[in-house]
Amino acid sequence: QKPKHLKKDLTTDQNEPKQSSADVESATQGKVSASKSGRRAALVKLQDKREHQICTTFLLGWEIWTKTHISMMENKASNNRKVTDYYPIRRSNRKTKSELKNEEHKFIDELIKTGVEEGMQVKHMEGKGRGIFAIDGFRKGDFVVEYHGDLLELAEAKTREAQYAQDPDTGCYMYYFQYQSKTYCVDATRESSRLGRLINHSKNGNCHTRLHPIDGTPHLILVASRDIAAEEELLYDYGDRSKASVLAHPWLKH
Repeated sequence: QKPKHLKKDLTTDQNEPKQSSADVESATQGKVSASKSGRRAALVKLQDKREHQICTTFLLGWEIWTKTHISMMENKASNNRKVTDYYPIRRSNRKTKSELKNEEHKFIDELIKTGVEEGMQVKHMEGKGRGIFAIDGFRKGDFVVEYHGDLLELAEAKTREAQYAQDPDTGCYMYYFQYQSKTYCVDATRESSRLGRLINHSKNGNCHTRLHPIDGTPHLILVASRDIAAEEELLYDYGDRSKASVLAHPWLKH
């Protein structure tokens, strides 16, 4: 006689429903399909990972190449740079020689037109008469004073000179010069308050004459030939070497 528990187990097995061959085949196919889907997903995932690695490698290589190229270009540019690339150009506020010369010319124009005569004084010297002395001194090239008088053409100047020769006490303060291929004369014989006419002669003078045209009209001015100290007498070479003049004025020798 069989044990009871064995009978009970057999009874249980008999009561369970049996699977058909179709159900078994369907389950098998489902497992196979699920297995293929898993493999496909794994392949896709693997392919995405490889593509990501390839993209990352490419981008990294591109970044390295770009930095290297930029560095090379910067080095090349730095080698071609000029001093002005590092130090900006500074515009000088200093004036050119031409500008300074024009300003000086205009300044002298105003002094001549207004008749301003500064930095000088008249002194009387025993045995010599009047002379002009510097008060504060002048620097080389400075305008000193105009030799002011009547501007004459040659014919009229010779007529006046003949008249002055008839009166030895009158004296003669006539200065002849050439301007634009024409001879002129400044006649400063007539007594006036202008100081240029009183500057005495010396072959080694500290001043010299120079022409200064204003609007086409020549003016005769005196300019410092060297630095002139205060209280020093102003002198210039009259330039007259004729025998008659030297006989009449022996001081022209010196």
